[in-house]
Amino acid sequence: MTHIPNELNALKLSLLEMGNLVINQLVKTKSALESFDQELVEEISRNERRVDAYELKINLDCENILALMSPVANDLRFVLSALRTNYNLERIGDYAYNISILVREIEKPIDAECLMEMRIPEMFNISLKMLQIMYAAMENDDAVQARQVFKKDNKLDEIKMVSNRTAADLIKRKPDEVLTILSLLSVIRKLERVGDQTKNMAEELIFHLEAKVLRHAKRKT
Repeated sequence: MTHIPNELNALKLSLLEMGNLVINQLVKTKSALESFDQELVEEISRNERRVDAYELKINLDCENILALMSPVANDLRFVLSALRTNYNLERIGDYAYNISILVREIEKPIDAECLMEMRIPEMFNISLKMLQIMYAAMENDDAVQARQVFKKDNKLDEIKMVSNRTAADLIKRKPDEVLTILSLLSVIRKLERVGDQTKNMAEELIFHLEAKVLRHAKRKT
């Protein structure tokens, strides 16, 4: 008798646990950036090791299922999707951790006006909403829900496109904040990448549920 349904369910639960941890990492990173909380930065650093441990475990579980159980059809698509989703989650965890490290490197609390004009809180909120939608879509095996992240990712791209111009204007008005403003440009790039990784996860879930490879279709278009 095959144990593959149990193994696949355990794999899904591990992905959801990792997803929840990564969402919490991003929430804490937003708080650390806004409040200049160094203790929170240390907590994020400790949790980064947990994210890495999840990635290793999920990779190993996927490899074992592929090698020992020879899944086919939808089961095979799920395992392949899980492997790539695992990578996407780990990358998002890295972005959250790297943003938090900026708080350790900056010598003073970030100017609130710079944060708002660079639209950093807005980008965090969009990124978190995308991740929360994606978590629910994974939990419910809901491709329709997963598709909701694509439109939100466009908003992150729009903010990034105007960020250099916004930064240049701020530097003219606040020359003493130039290092902070340059750091915030780095934050914007990382949050835009969080959106990209979340969008990748949506594509993987749709691949698993509908056997549609959206990435290749987009390249053809």
